[in-house]
Amino acid sequence: MFPPIDYLEWIAGRPEAALYDLGSSDLRGDREFEPVAVPPSLADLPDPPAGVSVETLVATEYGVHPEQVLVTAGASQANVIAAATAIEDCEAPTVLVEKPGYEPLVRTPQGLGATVERFLRPDAHELDVDRAANAMTGETCLVTVTNRHNPSGRLTDRETLAELAARAGEHDARLLVDEVYAPYVADDDRRDGAFGGPTAAGVENAVVTGSLTKFFGLGDLRLGWLVADREFVEAARRVAFHLPSVAGTSRALAMRALYGAEALAERKRDLLAANARLLAEFVEASPAVSGTVPSGSSFAFLGHELVDGDELVTAAGDEGVLVVPGRFFGDPQRVRVSLGHAPEEMETALATLAAVAARLG
Repeated sequence: MFPPIDYLEWIAGRPEAALYDLGSSDLRGDREFEPVAVPPSLADLPDPPAGVSVETLVATEYGVHPEQVLVTAGASQANVIAAATAIEDCEAPTVLVEKPGYEPLVRTPQGLGATVERFLRPDAHELDVDRAANAMTGETCLVTVTNRHNPSGRLTDRETLAELAARAGEHDARLLVDEVYAPYVADDDRRDGAFGGPTAAGVENAVVTGSLTKFFGLGDLRLGWLVADREFVEAARRVAFHLPSVAGTSRALAMRALYGAEALAERKRDLLAANARLLAEFVEASPAVSGTVPSGSSFAFLGHELVDGDELVTAAGDEGVLVVPGRFFGDPQRVRVSLGHAPEEMETALATLAAVAARLG
């Protein structure tokens, strides 16, 4: 039923084995990949008062009612539930997904029986509402985007997302916004939304997913959420009964993380700012490398003037550097370069990648 997800099959085990990991996009800093009972970043944080739940903490962050929150086993599960909920009452369900884009957001609805159509985010990767709306049809049940855009790092404001949600509503479709990278903003660019980033939560017709994995670097917890109106969340909850629930230990640690989110975020923004600066400097100083590093982003979608993405990936891999082939996102000419580890390690990794790019050029 479910088609293979080539990217996830390819990436499995590679970050752990790489000498220099420029493939992982979560802000894990100097944490190793081995799981621990209590992540070090949570060890010195207090637990919330009795009676507080993950739902209430997430709802407070997003400015919605707790009944508008469904807690899931990570954002990936939230996206599966959102897609299944959106298409279950459609006779010939079609899901419209951005391109380039994150492969699971294409493969999952296909596995659920939907037809997937694509709309282009051009070279600058800006979200063009008219381009997306022109690709919608009477069969479109769901329109899916990421914010920040994965793989380019382009950030979209709430107003643009609200406009797209309204246009989707004209076709009786929902807008799904995967916001795992939305908190990736520099201090000067912080918004009023969840964790300092823009959010479509509370926008009519929008469904938002997020998690503790990327910005907070807490992938071990496998804890995410879906935020939407009460009617959609109620339907999504019925779908969720078919899938594994979140472990109590993950909930307990997630409550500690969410209750102490302000302190955690301050540490992560320091890491984000340092790595975003390193990535921008790398692109500026590498004549053979093309692409844009959006402000405050620690990942970007880059190309080489003389070789395609797979050739660059292979040459980098020969030097122990892991970058992700752009073909997994729908653009084989590029690679995604992500800085999630400690800046000192990332600086060395980028220097090695720069040497590889220069040699190929």
